[in-house]
Amino acid sequence: MNTPSLEIPSLSPKLKSKTCPFDKLRAGSELCRRIQNLKWAGIVAIGFTFVMCGAVAQAQQPTKIPRIGFLSATSLSTMSARIEALRQGLRELGYVEGKNIVIEWRSAEGKADLLPALAAELVRLKVDVIVTAGPTSTRPAKEATVTISIVMAFDNDPVGSGVVASLARPGGNITGLATLSPELSGKRLELLKEILPKISRVAVLGTSTTPGTAQELKEAELAAGAFGAKLQYLNVLDPKDIETAFRAAGKGRADAVLVLTSGVFNSQRKQIVELAVKNRLPAIYNAAEWVEGGGLMSYGVSVTDLYRRAATYVDKILKGAKPADLPVQQPTKFELVINLKTAKQIGVTIPPNVLARADKVIK
Repeated sequence: MNTPSLEIPSLSPKLKSKTCPFDKLRAGSELCRRIQNLKWAGIVAIGFTFVMCGAVAQAQQPTKIPRIGFLSATSLSTMSARIEALRQGLRELGYVEGKNIVIEWRSAEGKADLLPALAAELVRLKVDVIVTAGPTSTRPAKEATVTISIVMAFDNDPVGSGVVASLARPGGNITGLATLSPELSGKRLELLKEILPKISRVAVLGTSTTPGTAQELKEAELAAGAFGAKLQYLNVLDPKDIETAFRAAGKGRADAVLVLTSGVFNSQRKQIVELAVKNRLPAIYNAAEWVEGGGLMSYGVSVTDLYRRAATYVDKILKGAKPADLPVQQPTKFELVINLKTAKQIGVTIPPNVLARADKVIK
């Protein structure tokens, strides 16, 4: 008796692409296991491909390079030491100009009326932070923007001039460093008295439009009153007024000159120093750069140190900090610098006790 044979129909392509028709009967069959394994391998491969493509795409996206604006009233060539100090501070924090940070340098070249347009230009460039070189450039920057963060490399009296609400809580979009210049003008006058015991008349060169000048003059008057000296204030609003001021000092029989902080003066240091030497007038200035350029003596905040520290504010702001929450810092480094070569040239002898206190003596 012949037993009829059982024929198993072949699977159609459509069924092969789905699940095995004998899963229930042959759950452990080798064929089904292979088909299922191939399915999972395909899913894993597709997922891995998506992950890798996403990683490559993310890696290919360009990193945003921060852009800093720098605004100065004076020529950049006259403040090379300060600029290098700022760059040094940035390098110490990992920022290298031209590699991972861009700095847009803008200078009014001694023409303060150009500052508003330069500040507006930095705003149009959408810089991340604006660093201002001094009080003269901070005001135009403040008027140009209330959204872009501003870092003051230094300011004579940021609270008194209304730039910030207070040193501890600046408020608004401005923070940075203060110089305490008003208080130091009296100390400079006292140093003139130490090297010129018989001093009775002092010509004071200042710029009335420079923030903090009134307070500096007030402090100088207090110091002068203590030892009976008379002050002759000479207002210099423009570089062309400098020679006129020195002629007036000569007519007023000045024994010495006290040079206050001014954006006008910073770009004219060479001329002022030469006129003081020519007229044999001992002069004291607010920063070492004057003495390094031939001036007799300076006492004040280390401005280069302030510029280096300004980089810390830039770093914090780029990392998300708000200027309103960053306290304005005060100076930590002061320096007395004396130029003995100039002293000899104008016939002044610096007392040993003053020389002993000098941080730097140029011979």
